[in-house]
Amino acid sequence: MKITRHPNNPIVVPGLFEWRKVTVFNPAVIIDNDKFYMIERTAGSLTPCKNFLGLLESDDGVNFTHVKDEPVVTPDQLGFPYGSVQDPRIVKIDDTFYLNYALRPCAMNYYPTGAGIPERSIPQYPDGWGEKEEHWLTRSGIMTSKDLINWEYLCDTTPLEINDRDNILFPEKINGKFALLRRPEEYVGEAYGTEKAAMWISYSDDLINWDEPKLLAKAENQSWESKKIGGSTPPVRTDKGWLVLYHGVDSETVYRVGALLLDLENPEIVIARTNNFIMEPETYYEKFGFQIPNVIFPTGNVVKDGLLYIYYGVTDTAIALATVPLDDLVEYILNEPQ
Repeated sequence: MKITRHPNNPIVVPGLFEWRKVTVFNPAVIIDNDKFYMIERTAGSLTPCKNFLGLLESDDGVNFTHVKDEPVVTPDQLGFPYGSVQDPRIVKIDDTFYLNYALRPCAMNYYPTGAGIPERSIPQYPDGWGEKEEHWLTRSGIMTSKDLINWEYLCDTTPLEINDRDNILFPEKINGKFALLRRPEEYVGEAYGTEKAAMWISYSDDLINWDEPKLLAKAENQSWESKKIGGSTPPVRTDKGWLVLYHGVDSETVYRVGALLLDLENPEIVIARTNNFIMEPETYYEKFGFQIPNVIFPTGNVVKDGLLYIYYGVTDTAIALATVPLDDLVEYILNEPQ
């Protein structure tokens, strides 16, 4: 499968403002009125690594500039002044933008080693913050906006007593219901039908009350999915099914990318799935960075003129772009050489 990395990669890098001087990564991207908009995850420090969301725009999907010189979403406005808001995904339904996000009520200190997951420590926060177990659990939620600048909290999409991230809305209702991908880390074991963190799907009539999730896909290829899998990008409607990119993590914490096709009317049905990964860390910027080496982590995709634009974080340090003809990728998933 030939996926083309943009020659300008990484296309968005840290700097410019204090709140993004250390890292920018894992963006949400959407096209609205023929303009590309990106919501970046940023950090101004690794100790603690408090994350914000900034807004950029572009006419060509490559050269982005900031709409505002301050974040459009902060953990403070969600009620967590020592927290971290992370990994946005965005869709537009009717006239409203919906932003999935992950939130950790307290931010960690990170000390990169250059050899995998950084070493960590818990900062000393005032007023009892960081002293309870729930302060370190990642919850997920949805915010809404009409203009991409002013965001309002809508709901939590996951129980607060578990770690649950990679929550991603489908870009339209299915059979009258909103549909949501999830990745609950505690839903493992015989009772859940999976031994590793997996992809689940849930439905809602109103975005507030969600049905119990159903297991959608679990790790199958031990060579690159042995640790866990999770949803990456918002589903893209094609005539062959919903295209969903997902990430797989191996025993060495290398992040790679696979793809699913889900039934348009019943997305619990997996029509086809890649056995092999379609992207893995290859370039220098995908292998080495400020935080975790060997990470490519798509969180945004859009389609323009038949071309799928894949936006992905690299080494939790910067943002890169790759493209592939949408029809070519769909045909590959359906007819992957064995």
